[in-house]
Amino acid sequence: MKVLVTGADGFIGKNLCVTLQRRDDIEIVKFTRESNPAELPGLVVGVDFVFHLAGVNRPKEEKEFFEGNADLTKLLCDAIRASGKKIPVILSSSIQAERMNPYGRSKLQAEMHLLNLYMETENPVYIYRLPNVFGKWCKPNYNSAVATFCHNISHGLPIQINDPDAELNLVHIGAVVHSFMQVFSTRPGDKLYVDVAPVYKVKLGVLADQLYKFRDSRDTLVTEEVGEGFLRVLYATYISYITPDQFNYPLVKHEDPRGVFVEMLKTKDSGQFSFFTAHPGITRGGHYHHVKTEKFLVIKGKARFGFRHIVTDEVREIFTSGDQPEIVETVPGWSHDITNVGDDEMVVMLWANENFNPEKPDTVAYKV
Repeated sequence: MKVLVTGADGFIGKNLCVTLQRRDDIEIVKFTRESNPAELPGLVVGVDFVFHLAGVNRPKEEKEFFEGNADLTKLLCDAIRASGKKIPVILSSSIQAERMNPYGRSKLQAEMHLLNLYMETENPVYIYRLPNVFGKWCKPNYNSAVATFCHNISHGLPIQINDPDAELNLVHIGAVVHSFMQVFSTRPGDKLYVDVAPVYKVKLGVLADQLYKFRDSRDTLVTEEVGEGFLRVLYATYISYITPDQFNYPLVKHEDPRGVFVEMLKTKDSGQFSFFTAHPGITRGGHYHHVKTEKFLVIKGKARFGFRHIVTDEVREIFTSGDQPEIVETVPGWSHDITNVGDDEMVVMLWANENFNPEKPDTVAYKV
């Protein structure tokens, strides 16, 4: 199957083409801003589906809105008519089509050309009035506040906010591409306009504050709640703007004759992750907690965990090694320590259910 993608080198086009390229049964025909519009009719003849993503939104002259949006769409529609085939078309329009500015009018005209094609020939047409789309590869300092903020903040550059309470309606590029592919696969016959969900509403000031928190997390080690929803896709977008020389960043290593201890990651409500090492024969720990709990995982070497109940004096020992992954969990009211009983350095990963607070360490020395 041949698929034509206009605007293939744009933000949405790049992300869509990456997804299309994973399909062995699809051949992509690309039309870009470097292509000659006169070539478009010839490209249409041999294709089975069109993603019409090409458009103009930051021209030097107003007439370019209509040349790049309305006129190009009319050329596409005329080419489909001339082909004598029904070639489904997805159009990336804009919510600006509801407004009477030049860009909005040019997008509305583009929609009308496709609607006329549908009315005359029943050629399948799917129109997306997209709000602000954000995600990887969106051009900064162009027409996306998210892209500009992500780029500038990650590069140590200033941002400008005229009204921090101004609200944006945002959709992530992943949701857009997913919806495109669903329509491409199912060809629904009961809709001309398609909406993308979810749409995130966020104020400019809140957006900027969140991006600064992403930036600062490399120093504080405190990660934001990036596992789901808006923060998940926003963080993925932010991190896509860092440069390769920013892919890595240092951590503080605490070292003494016993070995090293390194904090890796902290969360706001689910504790922190660290790791430590111990030389052969070295014992770490020898304390208990009232509330704090920990999970230990030996990933290299051999360990003996010792436990003693601070009231009943009951004792317990557990042996683990990196050869057989096993979690050992500490329990409030039980003193505990860990000894390297192997011949090589021991490496242990550690999760604690709360971030360490030196003013309230909840750590009481007690011999096991």
